[in-house]
Amino acid sequence: MKNYLTLLFAIIFLVGCTNTEDVSVTEEKTDSQVTTVHTTENSNKAETEKEETTTIVDEPVEKEAPAQQNNERFPGYKLIEIDGGDLSGYRQPNIVVDIGFEDRKYWAFTNEHGQLVRVIADEIILQDDSTEPVLSSGRYYSDEAKVPGVERDDMDEGHIIADSMGGVSNAYNITPQESTLNRHGDQAYMEDAIRKAGGATDFEALITYPNTETQIPSHYQYTYTLKGNKIVDKFDNVNPDKVNESHGLTGSKPSNSISSNKKGDISSVDTNGNGQVTIQEAKDAGYSMPIMSDHWLYPYMRDNDNDGMVGE
Repeated sequence: MKNYLTLLFAIIFLVGCTNTEDVSVTEEKTDSQVTTVHTTENSNKAETEKEETTTIVDEPVEKEAPAQQNNERFPGYKLIEIDGGDLSGYRQPNIVVDIGFEDRKYWAFTNEHGQLVRVIADEIILQDDSTEPVLSSGRYYSDEAKVPGVERDDMDEGHIIADSMGGVSNAYNITPQESTLNRHGDQAYMEDAIRKAGGATDFEALITYPNTETQIPSHYQYTYTLKGNKIVDKFDNVNPDKVNESHGLTGSKPSNSISSNKKGDISSVDTNGNGQVTIQEAKDAGYSMPIMSDHWLYPYMRDNDNDGMVGE
C-alpha cells in the first residue's frame, strides 16, 4: 500500500512538470509571435511614414523655357522691332518690320541683300495731328534714316509710306528717291490722291533694284484701292522733268507733277481739239492716273461712274 501511494505521487509530480513546461513554451511562443507582429507593424508603419514623408517634400521644379514662336504669317522672314525714328541706314536681310506709326500695321520686307523690296498694309490710316504727336513740319520725327545713297544731291530720304499716311522714318520705310519725283512727281501725286480720298486699302509697294549691291531703287510699283477702285502706279526712280524733256513734253506742256495748270488751258493736252481730254491724252501729256475731282483737268474729262476719279 505504501508503495502504491509513492508511485501515485510520482506520477502526479511528473504530469505537473510537463504542463508547466508546455505553458512556458506556449507563453514564450506567444511572446515571440507578439514581438514579431509588433515588429512587422512597426516596420510597415515606418515604411508608410517614409513614403508619406517622401511624397510631402517639394523638390525643385525646373521650368521649361517657352518655345520660340515662329512667324506663321510671314514664313521665311524674321520679325523684329525697330524704333520709328531710328536714323541708322542699315537693314538686316530677310526681315519683316512694322513701319506703321503707333497702332498702324504696315509691314516692310527685306531680301537676302538687306534691300527693302516690299511694303504692305491692309489699310492706310492718315495722320491725325489732333491726336498724334506731330511736329510743326507735319512729320512724326525730325529726321529720316540715312540709307546709303540719300547723301547724293539729287536724292531725297523718300518714304514708301509718307508721314501724312502714318509711316515712320526708319530704314525699313526709307529709300533714296530722286528729289523731283519725291516732291512733285508720281510719288507725290500718289500720296496726294490717297490723302484726298481719306486713306486707302489693300496697299502694296514693290521696289526694284538694278543690282544686289545698291540701296538706290530703279523702279517702284504701287497697288492700292481708293473708294473701291484698284489703282496701279508704276514709275522709275528718275527725274520726271528730264524724262518729259527727252520725250518732247516740255515747254507749254505740263510736267508729270502735281503742280497743276491753274489757267485751264487744255490746248496742250487736248490734241484733237474737241474740248474734252481723254485718259490717253492726259497720260501722253505726262499726267498720272487717277485724275481726282479737284484736279484742273477733271472738268474736261468724263467721269462715267461719278466717283470723283477718272482713270482709276
